[in-house]
Amino acid sequence: MKKISTLALVVSAALLAGCNDTDYVQVQPTEVKIATYNLSFDRNTFEDLVAEMQIAPAKQEELVTTYLDGTIAETDKPTAEKVIQIRNVAAVIQKNRPNVLMMAEYNNDGTGEDKAALIGFQANYLSVAQSIDGAGGDANLEPITFPHFESYSTNTGLASGLDLDNDGTIGGPGDAWGFGMYHGQYAFALMSQYEIDTENTRTFQTFKWKDLEGSQIPTITICNDPNKIPDGMSCGDEWYTAEEWKQVRLSSKNHVDAPIIIPTESGKEVVHLLMSHPTPPVFDTGKNKAQNAAEVKFWNQYIQGKTFFYDDAGQNGGLAGDAKFVIMGDQNLDPVAGDGVSDVMQTLHDDPLVNQKVMNGELYPTSYGASEHAVDKSLSHPKPNRISSTFGLGVDYAIPSANLNVIDTGVYWSASYEEGRKLFNDTRIGQYGDGKSVSSDHRMVWIKAQF
Repeated sequence: MKKISTLALVVSAALLAGCNDTDYVQVQPTEVKIATYNLSFDRNTFEDLVAEMQIAPAKQEELVTTYLDGTIAETDKPTAEKVIQIRNVAAVIQKNRPNVLMMAEYNNDGTGEDKAALIGFQANYLSVAQSIDGAGGDANLEPITFPHFESYSTNTGLASGLDLDNDGTIGGPGDAWGFGMYHGQYAFALMSQYEIDTENTRTFQTFKWKDLEGSQIPTITICNDPNKIPDGMSCGDEWYTAEEWKQVRLSSKNHVDAPIIIPTESGKEVVHLLMSHPTPPVFDTGKNKAQNAAEVKFWNQYIQGKTFFYDDAGQNGGLAGDAKFVIMGDQNLDPVAGDGVSDVMQTLHDDPLVNQKVMNGELYPTSYGASEHAVDKSLSHPKPNRISSTFGLGVDYAIPSANLNVIDTGVYWSASYEEGRKLFNDTRIGQYGDGKSVSSDHRMVWIKAQF
């Protein structure tokens, strides 16, 4: 019954929206747009996100209108600001019209089984015309429908039963397999206009860090702030005990290999979406830095077909040598700047298995908005037009395989002189009028492949 009602809701939303045929991909396509986007939909609880996604369009309009004209009740302001954020994110998606979209920071129930937040996002936001002009603007964008969607289990907030943060007690977000106040925080999801091959999807939630090639127990290497070093530990100490190291999971959320099936003139094409969202390489004395690097290395070794891999279903081995793929997600690692181990990301960029025109050549995703932001904030990034976040780093990726014919790429970030600026900067919204208060502190990165 649950599957039937989910399908009915999606179909109803699509019919109400009056979407055109291209939204369903009923004909054999020649071009496929694949995007990654950290939506910043993190909320205090999963239930909060579900509730926001269930707000009907008429109620949304009332909240936005009264917020902008100053007549809104104080108690309704937080909800109105969340609605504005979600609508602006939906506008970004409608403007760019990806066929396939990986969404980071899209909370779930921990297991990914409850799709209520995804169904609500489709029905009440994506299937409703949004505005390129931001909050209060005319509904001048076309609705978009994703008939296929998945939410994935996550290690964030999942209790480990170990003192992983070395604070002397067991419990809390620092002792979860992945940092999170509750199971399901910071999860990720996938929306697609093409069939997702769920039967052959591989997840690596339980893959052990120790089993990645070349891994060693991380040590305390950032020692300039003694207050961050746990009591009883010193600079150079191993972060985990030998017993903990045997159990520690690599992925802070999950690593997922989800094949999508694309109909083409020459038959069906399978593209593997390799999705993850590694931990930020900051906030501690070096463990996060090491884990972030290892989470990125995972994909570099996986696409090389290394045999040591094992997924949650017990299947062994990496990706097949002739497989087409796109490595997707907020990797929290810039190849030339930031606090992470940049060489690890540059090594992935340089791998001959990935498309060199995209990762080191003329098709590297860029935007004018990023360059302008770098000037406005006096950032020192050596390649400012490649930045994909408001904090000044290029950390969001859609990395295609060398055997994908990529014909275009981009980062969607409107400069002050370009259409859509209010989707990124709007002084009417929140305290600062930018970042997560308006849409997200990350930007959508996309590639377009031709088949």
